[in-house]
Amino acid sequence: MKITITKQSGIYTLTSEQLLPISLKEAWEFFTVPMNLDKITPKEMNFHITNNPGIETYQGQIITYKIGILPLIKSNWITEITHLVKEKFFVDEQRFGPYAMWHHEHHFQETEQGKVLMTDIVNFKMPFGIFGELIAGRMVRNKVKFIFESRYRILENLIIS
Repeated sequence: MKITITKQSGIYTLTSEQLLPISLKEAWEFFTVPMNLDKITPKEMNFHITNNPGIETYQGQIITYKIGILPLIKSNWITEITHLVKEKFFVDEQRFGPYAMWHHEHHFQETEQGKVLMTDIVNFKMPFGIFGELIAGRMVRNKVKFIFESRYRILENLIIS
């Protein structure tokens, strides 16, 4: 696992890479089932899909969630799948939610060994400008990093078992 976070012009970019010991077809089929997001999100986030997005991800799809952003505080979150190329990548973008901006690219690349290199690139910006950054910037950055570190462990357990 490799995770980096950088910041430029007030926008954070998290890049996460994970090598999965499964085929490209298996990876694509797992990650494009919206309800599997519940399985790979840490329980501490109190994350729940609130609409019925169906069994397969498609361009233009709207998915609604509730997510715990702080202890005892939940937020509504709405994302749209804005781009999708089968077995290559898809992108979800926030339409309404806790961030001023959220743009998440999910990339899948088959390796010569028949495994899949999964790369997530998340660009996000804190709400409320400099005030949001000063009050919660570090906490939110660490929380987003925690989510991807947790996903790594959860996926290792799901795939190995």
